[in-house]
Amino acid sequence: MDPCIEAPKQQTVDIDQLNQQFDEVHPKSILTWCLENLSDGLIQSTAFGASGMVIMDLLYKDLNPNPSIPVLFLDTLHHFPETLKLANDAQAHYGLDLQIFHPKGVTSRTDFSQQYGEQLWETDLEQFHQLTKVEPLQRGLEQLQAATWITGRRRDQSSTRGKMPIFECDQAGRLKVNPLANWSYKGVWNYLINNQVLYNPLYDQGYASIGDQPLTTMTKAGEEERAGRWRGKARTECGMHA
Repeated sequence: MDPCIEAPKQQTVDIDQLNQQFDEVHPKSILTWCLENLSDGLIQSTAFGASGMVIMDLLYKDLNPNPSIPVLFLDTLHHFPETLKLANDAQAHYGLDLQIFHPKGVTSRTDFSQQYGEQLWETDLEQFHQLTKVEPLQRGLEQLQAATWITGRRRDQSSTRGKMPIFECDQAGRLKVNPLANWSYKGVWNYLINNQVLYNPLYDQGYASIGDQPLTTMTKAGEEERAGRWRGKARTECGMHA
């Protein structure tokens, strides 16, 4: 048994059993189980990428939880304008309980540069991610009293995610759920197109994965989905999912 203690409820769940039970199951069934069994302290964390929009559509169009579960979005102050517009459009479309968290003490990219220096991602990428993603995420999870959080990560996104389970524990003992873990990039886009789901128009311009604007480039044919993130740097994750 690999237990995970849900904070703040202190409910023990058997990770191994859950992963055996749900590894071949459709994401909608995983989300349904979470809503039925883990609704107290359940949230979705998303950057409004393609996979996150699939989960959002399943949750808010098909399952329609009542009351709505919070949607945690990290506005790093360095997103593409298209990403911010999609967040606003999705909030209106689904009636989201959108909870936005910024880097602590700043509310604009100009403020961030004045406090931490120009192009911090070039001089200290670790600190940049700590300030824009890692700390705001932990603050958001704590303020929302999250016991379980849903992500859009998939195993086929990169080699570092190849063995990612559907259910896992984060470092604080919260339960983390990856309903699309065994889905493919093609499967995600089949769902988005067939169900006419909102998505970031940058995907149509050659971006396969979209993060912060200064650290995201278009993806070339044959590259991994996330190859355009941190191009030229020895980096595959921002630290949020360590």
